Amino acid sequence: MIQQRLISILPDAARAAASELGLEPGSIPTPELTRPKQKKFGDWSTNLALVLAAQVGKPPRSMAEAIVEHMHTGDTVTKVEIAGRGFINLFVSHAWLYETLERILDEGPVYGRGERTGERVQVEFVSANPVGPLHVGTARNAVLGDAMASVLEFAGNEVEREYYFNDAGRQLELFGESVEARYLERFGVQAEVPDEGYQGQQVIDLAEAIATDHGDALVGLLAEDRRLRIREEAVARTMDRIRATLERFRIRFDTWVNERDFHESGAIAEAVARLRESGHAYERDGAIFFRATEFGDEKDRVLIRSNGRPTYFGVDCAYLLHKGARGFDRLIYVLGADHHGTVKRLVSAGEALGVKASVEVLLYQLVHLKRGGEPVRMSKRAGDYITLDELLDEVGVDAARYTLLTRSSDSGIDFDIELVTRQTMDNPVYYVQYAHARIASLLRVAKEQGVSLRPWREVNLQELTQEAELDLLRKLAEFPEVVAIAAEALAPHRLTRFAEEVAAQFHRFYTECRVITEDEPLTQARLWLATSAREVIGSALRLIGVSAPESMERIGGSES
Repeated sequence: MIQQRLISILPDAARAAASELGLEPGSIPTPELTRPKQKKFGDWSTNLALVLAAQVGKPPRSMAEAIVEHMHTGDTVTKVEIAGRGFINLFVSHAWLYETLERILDEGPVYGRGERTGERVQVEFVSANPVGPLHVGTARNAVLGDAMASVLEFAGNEVEREYYFNDAGRQLELFGESVEARYLERFGVQAEVPDEGYQGQQVIDLAEAIATDHGDALVGLLAEDRRLRIREEAVARTMDRIRATLERFRIRFDTWVNERDFHESGAIAEAVARLRESGHAYERDGAIFFRATEFGDEKDRVLIRSNGRPTYFGVDCAYLLHKGARGFDRLIYVLGADHHGTVKRLVSAGEALGVKASVEVLLYQLVHLKRGGEPVRMSKRAGDYITLDELLDEVGVDAARYTLLTRSSDSGIDFDIELVTRQTMDNPVYYVQYAHARIASLLRVAKEQGVSLRPWREVNLQELTQEAELDLLRKLAEFPEVVAIAAEALAPHRLTRFAEEVAAQFHRFYTECRVITEDEPLTQARLWLATSAREVIGSALRLIGVSAPESMERIGGSES
């Protein structure tokens, strides 16, 4: 890759100038390369001279001049300029662009894939309580986790996706009692939903389904047995629906873990015992606390309440041990911003428990659902909310996934149903999919006109000399770097931004450069350039779980 060549040229020049600059040759770092925002400043820029100037206390510009004087660029760099305080701007020959095109055509769908890192990464996401169908608030968690896992995998990691079902605790008891009350009402037995229970239509639907399957057979059971039986059925049915919705949303998991297993296996007691033995937990007023303040937290955290019931954090500690025993190098949690207080606790607990894997938390801001600019109100307890299935019915899987990945996780998203469903060029997902479909259409038209694509190795790709062609190649060359940065920063939204930039460059190329012409060599080169753009757009879309349509008619069609 061109970056590697430049990274070797620059330190060699600095070492050659070391004696006159007062530098120790061994102190010269690997230079950082950035792409200037404007082409007039070159293809790449480096601040190496500024970094070295700080070591010896000399003016950065004079350092830059000495480095440039000793550079042996060969045919790679056509021009070097010094800008500002000492930035070195490099103008690179077009040869590397043609090499990039050859690489894309040679590697196809694996272009941009990173070398194997040997790291095992677990991403745990969604993990919604099984007390109702998935709603819009869960959608961003699902897409972020899934796309991030795909990017990490493509970047060279071994990745496991996990869903953690919170199928124990007081919320589940309230859920079961709510369904039980509706079930009993169905058979004329007076019952009331608990004050803090669940009031939604889905509770009534569950009660109806259980009544359809069992009739009034559960009414005569002992209250405790009936409540347990109904709760288990309600939870199982809800979990089945959650799985079906996730599958529809193109979210896949490798493993599923239930909270109840930690309660029943004694894993929570084991984790607490380990913390007490290491001095990281203590008892006070009948409760057991984690010494969170020793890790910089504002106060110590309860693990086991005085009534003997574990807190969510107590269960988290058992879950951390469970994860740590499975040999991962990194444990990534995807949590809403309202869980920011959990971050310090999880990281501290991992350290206190001796979990070798690094514990990382990706926090995301909420989604503001709108319709025509007006907020759509949601209240899960009252049942007045939009389910994820209802959203997908309206906007489709592609539009939902893409839109939820258009912003950094630390930025909120205004998701306007009316805007997202518009099939216009100002709708980002349509804009990118249209570019992919347009290329596919172009290739079909060429074939219909009798233009047969020759093997790309037989084509003179150096026919591509127009700025629109070269700019498209420059953008395609960024894909491996975009993947690497997105993986490192846990930022899958970079893929949507990149896809839009590629689409924009292709639309410009298509407008300025007639592809099918009487000039057969040029036509062949341009068709292969279009093919490479389709490949890269398709790869970016696949990584975020969005389809890459082959025709305009399929956009927004049967993908929901």
